[in-house]
Amino acid sequence: MSSVPEGAVDTALGASRPAVFWTDRDDGPGPAPSLRGGGHADLTVVGGGFTGLWAAVQAAEEAPGRRVVLLEAQRCGFGASSRNGGFCDASLTHGLANGLAHWPDELDTLVRLGRENLDALEASVARHHIVADVHRVPELSVATEPWQHDELVEGLARHRAHGDDVELLDRRQVRDRVASPTYVAGVVRRNDLALVDPARLGWGLRAAAESLGVEVFEQSPVVALRRERGDGPVAVRTADGTVLSDRVLLATNAYRGPERRPRRYVIPVYDHVLVTEPLTAEQRASVGWAGGEGIADSANQFHYYRLT
Repeated sequence: MSSVPEGAVDTALGASRPAVFWTDRDDGPGPAPSLRGGGHADLTVVGGGFTGLWAAVQAAEEAPGRRVVLLEAQRCGFGASSRNGGFCDASLTHGLANGLAHWPDELDTLVRLGRENLDALEASVARHHIVADVHRVPELSVATEPWQHDELVEGLARHRAHGDDVELLDRRQVRDRVASPTYVAGVVRRNDLALVDPARLGWGLRAAAESLGVEVFEQSPVVALRRERGDGPVAVRTADGTVLSDRVLLATNAYRGPERRPRRYVIPVYDHVLVTEPLTAEQRASVGWAGGEGIADSANQFHYYRLT
């Protein structure tokens, strides 16, 4: 039985509204044109989220003069790239325990590549003068039940073996950082996590791509791919145009792309994101959280949260 009084949730959320926090502002870029007519490209990228935008930027950087086209069904960054908590962790395996369970022989390489990837992200943001509030913070993993404390302790040696700077915190120490009465222990990791404004990152990547000569088209969902002949170019078709492209990179993530084959390898995973009203100075002081850590609890269905 729930201890929450009937109607309390509806009352608490009465003034809320559904919106994407990061994009709910007036200083974003205007829409890119939609594709009309025909064109040719050395590379066509389908999808304008982080994967597609970064692929387009890298393709243009690596070969100046390469004709790169990016086709986005909605607006660049429309999907998961802007609908997230703004965490950027170096882990490629969703945690060391998961990595050891699935790729034990490759884990050292995966850890190294993940750290190189986060470093490269920061370098790319700096190189293209993208203002996206990318900054490193400690990660605070908190236990709210005794059994979670035991798991945190068990993970310390694993983290240290892979180069993590970690420290176990008792109840008092973790509450000194963030004054939650639910915390019984925690582990702070001082490396490999950054926070970011994902909308500004996406907007900045689009601007960087365009500055490198990438043609970006929005509101241009791809409806079909077809190779015109033998080893000839691929016809990338939208409702109002076609790009003949030597190569095509599909970067649609959880969205259905024009090819059926990748669908069996991708499952959408849903996050529910809530943002509080702005805190007063008194409310902010009562919480503590002076270190600005990115926080995640240790439950199976976990919560993660940050300051904005």
